[in-house]
This record gives sequence, C-alpha cells and structure tokens, in this order.
Amino acid sequence: MLKISSRQSPLDLRSSSVVRLCRGMGTQWLRVLTLIVSDVTLLGFAWYIAGRFGTPWATFWNLKENPISLLLVLGICLGFLIAGGFYRAGNIRRDYLGLARSMTMAAVVLLLVAYIYQASETISRSHFLIFWLLSIVLVCAGRYGVNRVTNHLRLKGAIRYPAFLICDRDQIEKSTARIERENRYNLVGVMDSSALDRANRDQTLAKIRQLGTVEAFVTWDAIKNRQHLCWHFRTAGISLHILPLEFETLFAESRFQVIRGFPTLTFTPSVLTGIDFLIKQAFDFCVALVLIALLSPVYLAIALLIKFDSPGSIFYRQTRIGLHGKPFQVWKFRTMVTNADALQKELEAQNESRDGVLFKMKNDPRVTRIGKYLRQYSLDELPQLFNVLVGEMSLVGPRPLPLRDVENFAERHFIRQEVLPGITGLWQVSGRSNIDDFEQVIHLDLSYIEHWSLWLDLWILLKTVKVVLQKSGAY
Repeated sequence: MLKISSRQSPLDLRSSSVVRLCRGMGTQWLRVLTLIVSDVTLLGFAWYIAGRFGTPWATFWNLKENPISLLLVLGICLGFLIAGGFYRAGNIRRDYLGLARSMTMAAVVLLLVAYIYQASETISRSHFLIFWLLSIVLVCAGRYGVNRVTNHLRLKGAIRYPAFLICDRDQIEKSTARIERENRYNLVGVMDSSALDRANRDQTLAKIRQLGTVEAFVTWDAIKNRQHLCWHFRTAGISLHILPLEFETLFAESRFQVIRGFPTLTFTPSVLTGIDFLIKQAFDFCVALVLIALLSPVYLAIALLIKFDSPGSIFYRQTRIGLHGKPFQVWKFRTMVTNADALQKELEAQNESRDGVLFKMKNDPRVTRIGKYLRQYSLDELPQLFNVLVGEMSLVGPRPLPLRDVENFAERHFIRQEVLPGITGLWQVSGRSNIDDFEQVIHLDLSYIEHWSLWLDLWILLKTVKVVLQKSGAY
C-alpha cells in the first residue's frame, strides 16, 4: 500500500544535506602526504649519492651548481608513481615490483631528456645507473618502513577507521571476524539486514552517521535487492564495502578490493559529497527559466490551438506521485477531452500494458485532434518546466506516475520514488510508449539511478531532442 507523505519531501537520494568532505579524508591525506615526503626525501638522497659517486658531467645535472635540476628529477619520478596509483589506498602502494617498474621508466625518461636536450654533452652513465638502483632500493625500503610503522600504530589502536557492519543475523560472527582481522578498522556497531528496509533505513543511516562511521560493510544478501542504498552512503561521505561477493557488478564506479584474502566490492564517495547534485539542481533551474522565456511564443500558439480545437481548459493538471511518495500537480497542455479521467475506468479492459501496472492505449479515443499532434512531439509536456522551477521535478529523471499506477507497485518498484522525477529520462529515450512491460521501465530507471552522473543527464537531454523529432514511440 502506498503511503502518501504529507510532510515536507525529503531530499533526493543523490543529494546531501550539506556539501562536505568525504569522511576519513584527514587520515587519507596524512597517509598520502607521509608517502610523498618519504619518496621525495629518498629520491633526492639517491640523486645526491649518484652525483657524488658517479662520473662528473653536464653543469645542468650537477646538483651543487644547479639545485633546481632536482625539481625536474623529482617531478618525473613522482609523475610515474602517481600514474601507477601508488598513492591510492590498498595493497597497491606496497607493490614493490610495480614500484621497481615505475622507477625504471622514470630513469629511462630522465636519460632521454638528458640525451635530447644536451646531445652535445657527455652523458654520465654511472650517474644514471647509481640513481636507478638506489631509487628502487630506497623507495621500496621507505614504503616498507612506512607500512611497518603504520601497522604498529594500528595495533596500538591509532589511525584506524570507524567501521559499521550490516548483515544477516547468521553471518554476524563470521563477518565480524573477517573485518577485525584487517588491522585498520574499529567496529563501532553491528545491525542485521532488516535495518536497510525502507521503513528502518533513515534511522539506520542516522545512527551510522552519529557514530562517526568512515567505512561501512554490508553483506551481499543484505543489499542485493537494495542497490540504490549506495547513494545514501555516498552522500554521507562513507565508503561502502559489499561482502561476501557473487561476482557481478552492483554499482557504477565500484571496484574490487581484496581485504585479508577475501574480495569486496567497494563504492567510494567523491572527495566533496553533494556538489554534483547541487550542480544538477542549478542547471535544471537555469535551463528551465531560459526555455520558458525562449518558448513563450510557442506556449501562446499552442494555447490558442487548444482553445479553438475543443471546449475546455488550456492546461491539464493531474496529481502525480513524486519524491518519496509525495503527491504534486503536474502541468500539461490538455490533449484529451475534459472528462478523460472518468472515461479511463470504462477503457481499463482495453489497457495494452502487458502487466497492467501502467495504462497504455495506442488509439485512445479520448485524445483530441490537436492533442494527438502535441503528443507526437511531446509539446504537451512543456508546462512541466514550471514544475522544474519550483523544485517538484527535474529535467531528467524517472517519469512521475499517476496514483492509479503507483497503487499497483510491488515493493521493489518504489525505488523510482527515491529520486526526483523528470520531464524526460532513460525510459523516454529508449522506446517511450513502445515499452509496455513495467519491469523494463523499472530496469531502465534502476540503470539510470545506478549510473547517474551529470554527463548521463546531458546525454539523455540530447537524445530526447532526437527522439522527439523522430516521433519515436509517441502516442
């Protein structure tokens, strides 16, 4: 049964109440800064030793006469380390074979620079050979030392991340043991999988945030039917790990990570959480305002055509179900006779939707002459730009459905109500009315939510123009 919200609508699941740094960023930056300081110091020392014991050569590379040359050396070496991902979290920073390869490539590039820009000078092979060997030995030794010190501090309870576990009751003991074996987490709380149900979700996330959680672990069985929850953790700035895994993709931008021998699927929030959705809201408002101003003559022309075509009002307002089940009035140009809602009950037997959740009828007798034309080019949707202006809709998102359709939802369908409804969406650019199976609609909406980005919204808007001009799937 659909619960209609009478309170102020909560935020879209992709939004954050405030724009803030990802949780745990202080510890992560301290780790990166420590590694950079260690690498720079040891690489500088390696270059100094190479200059001291290698064959003297060109003035530019002489550290005593030209100290600034060290900046070029360090810049190239750090560039290869950054490109190799050796400052990211995880075991990659301790990949000593990979570090050796990066230092070898850096030494080769430095040798090429010396040869190309000082071809007339004698190149000291011994200088580069000593630096190459020392850079590998010292950088690997430095990483090993930092790792040993970090592990020692974590055994003492320092620089650990507060973590939270959600799993089925029969998996709590096993999952807890796995997390505690990874020597970098303090487990601050455990809940069973019912904590992620729609009725309990807000209280669960509030508790997780209150405990200062930086990373959350959720078992596969607890989250497999609740994929959209990754957005709640992302907007809270909390990294999400899924365990144990069946090897299939859950979210966009997720990556596999091995923690003490067992695989997890990790979903890491951006450095600044909430900023991308704020940009989306600002973009929606500005574009809607500009389009209303530019299309005002079109609005007037359509209004006159509707008035001359059939008796009744110019606009049609229908109650649709929006964000988190909150009803609102959708504005459209009227394309049907005035008693269309009453006639729909008589036409239910002719519903062409495969599962009956949506009402679809290709040759609907209620549509007026001008209404059929407006529907072909989706011109009847133009007044919804006003819904976008007041924040009830977005330019792109799942289409808001009438109460009649939402009352037929199964529990899994309510994911559509977790994001702001849109004028157009992935459903509209993938077939529009030709898609008569609501499960296909849900699949497209879920795909949009999982892969959402500003670029995806822009692609859908551009695709919408093409679909509308071709009148694809419109009736």
